Amino acid sequence: MQAVWGMATDAGGRRSVNEDSVLALPPVFLVADGMGGHVHGAMASACVMETFSAYARDVRADVEVHPEEVQAVVRAAQDRIRTALAEVQEGADGHHVTAGSTVAGAILTTYEAAPYWLVFNVGDSRVYRYCEGELSRISVDHSVVQELIDSGAIDDEQARTHPQRNIITRAVGSGVDVEPDFWMLYAGRNDRLLICSDGLVNEISEEQIRAALATEDSPDGVAHALLALAVSGGARDNVSIVVVDLHAGDRTEIGTTAPRGASDAHEFGDAEETVPQDRSVVGSDGGGRTR
Repeated sequence: MQAVWGMATDAGGRRSVNEDSVLALPPVFLVADGMGGHVHGAMASACVMETFSAYARDVRADVEVHPEEVQAVVRAAQDRIRTALAEVQEGADGHHVTAGSTVAGAILTTYEAAPYWLVFNVGDSRVYRYCEGELSRISVDHSVVQELIDSGAIDDEQARTHPQRNIITRAVGSGVDVEPDFWMLYAGRNDRLLICSDGLVNEISEEQIRAALATEDSPDGVAHALLALAVSGGARDNVSIVVVDLHAGDRTEIGTTAPRGASDAHEFGDAEETVPQDRSVVGSDGGGRTR
């Protein structure tokens, strides 16, 4: 099986610094959105990206990845952020500084000889799956507005303009230790995954996202089409996108197509075209979540 991907990231129309980081290093794909001010937010998301990048070099798609392994990487990223902040505080007369990052990603793995995606998230960056014309949101935001939606206080449309829409309840950073939520999804050959920061979904609708995923042939084309939609009106936040397709076939080299993003391809070996059910994985709240 072959993974083909594209990615794009931009500071948006109102911010001078891009605090997002993206990673596409098979079998690991993710987006991290930093918080804590221009310098510290960028540092936090870079710590997440660099820690997962080191992990990606040691993991194989034909060996099952367990949530506990990803949890250990998240903890290592938190330690890295804390170390970096300690050095900043020492140089600023002990002034207390906080920083953190969301992370949403997917790891191509194997379960009972079939290909699966292990999806994970902390914060409000998201993972979507597009399959047979349908767009499904896989991850669940860790945010104040998501809690309001879950309680029935507001609906999805009201959440888009809610004054507390940027307040998240869980982040990888200098605060308390956090645990991601996990989902195990069968990796179909015609599936398309979208991983994005909240800068995308705060600017365009899920219907616009679905239309772009449906009409663009290449992951790189999708990533840059979505970015163009988000920043065309002057995006209020950084926007980052990773799109991954899975296909049967030989390896295809695509290469970087624009300064803002890149695309590439990687072969993972063929699997039988059976379609097992998505597996429920216990998340940090003790409940199984599969969508």
